[in-house]
Amino acid sequence: MVDLESQLPRDHRARIVWAFVDTLEFGPFYDRIGSREDGAGRPPPDPKIFLAVWLYASLENMGSARAVDRACGMDTAFRWLCGGVPMNYHGLSDFRSAHGDQLDRLLTESVCVLMAEGLVSLEEVVQDGTKVRAAAGRGSFVGEDGLSRYEKAARARVYRLREELAADPAASDRRCRAARERAASEVSARARRARETLERLRREKDRAAGTHKQAEADKSERKVSTTDPEARLMVFPDRGVAPGYNIQIAAAGWFIVGMKATDRRNDMGLAAPMVEQLADRYDRVPSRLVVDSKIATKDEIIALSDHPKGRVEVYAPVPEERENITTESRRKRAWRRRKEPEAIKAWWARMETDDGQAAMKRRKHIETINGILKNRGMRKMMVRGLEKVRSSVLLQALANNLMQAHRLRMAGQAP
Repeated sequence: MVDLESQLPRDHRARIVWAFVDTLEFGPFYDRIGSREDGAGRPPPDPKIFLAVWLYASLENMGSARAVDRACGMDTAFRWLCGGVPMNYHGLSDFRSAHGDQLDRLLTESVCVLMAEGLVSLEEVVQDGTKVRAAAGRGSFVGEDGLSRYEKAARARVYRLREELAADPAASDRRCRAARERAASEVSARARRARETLERLRREKDRAAGTHKQAEADKSERKVSTTDPEARLMVFPDRGVAPGYNIQIAAAGWFIVGMKATDRRNDMGLAAPMVEQLADRYDRVPSRLVVDSKIATKDEIIALSDHPKGRVEVYAPVPEERENITTESRRKRAWRRRKEPEAIKAWWARMETDDGQAAMKRRKHIETINGILKNRGMRKMMVRGLEKVRSSVLLQALANNLMQAHRLRMAGQAP
């Protein structure tokens, strides 16, 4: 007999995680459970346990369901969270994959609680994008010919396994063959998603060729990954090219208030969608949106200055202009500036003030948040597909917020 309660310190963060989870609304999670006390079927573990285990795993830099499953049998903190309830990696993986919308709801509701407590304010929101590596290799990217061969092999594999299963009904081997058939069907499904992604990329290329014909003609053939069809080849800060995702994060102070997982290679034009997400979540928009260069376009700066839910002032670096130009070029530049909309003129003016420079210094906080998330496992995804990546990032956002709130509350109680 082991007394787990006595082995876990009173200030252990597993207890902090459970205290947070115990305050959340789990009605929608329970509604999705098909097994009931008066009917057939084994009762699944409580969703509270699943969420608590994943949040604690996020804090411990564990993104693999198999690794978490092993920890639930050996690690004292994980065993304390499970409370004697058996876990398996299938259930852990399915919970993370199937409840993205509910995790998104919990992020919104928890931030609203923090706002009511006075720990979070949407007066100023900072947005930034960070690239994370996908669970795929660069060698998995193929073009039209490679994808056709992959699709053909996937169909042949499914057909062969079904024939074997029908011809040999041996009970001892049926389950193994059925599992192999499911695996082959998943390969076939990835081939189908890869085909859809390749067609979408081709349409994007055709649209881009309408305005940049020569530039698109010089680019190589569009390729797609057969391992993770939704991942894109991206250039990372170390100048390496690898499959990845672009994670957009909106933060108020040290708290994550919005996020979006995309396959965009760059951040341009993603400011307005994030503001709309915040408006949908909290029924209000920030008074100030601080972004890095190129995230907010001029059209977005103009549109956000006249947002239906309130004026949003964008703080973004003004592009540097060439100085070694002719007098005529300077005259034309001044003429163009005079013709710019008032919202753009206001943006230029506020970025020259001390307040504008101070806002850009505060933007550095989000770089720290990105670093914290990557140190907790968001450097490389352990899941495939945008929806699963989104769920993983939402868990990271919830874990970040609960620990930041705990830190601030403890600081407030200090003498």
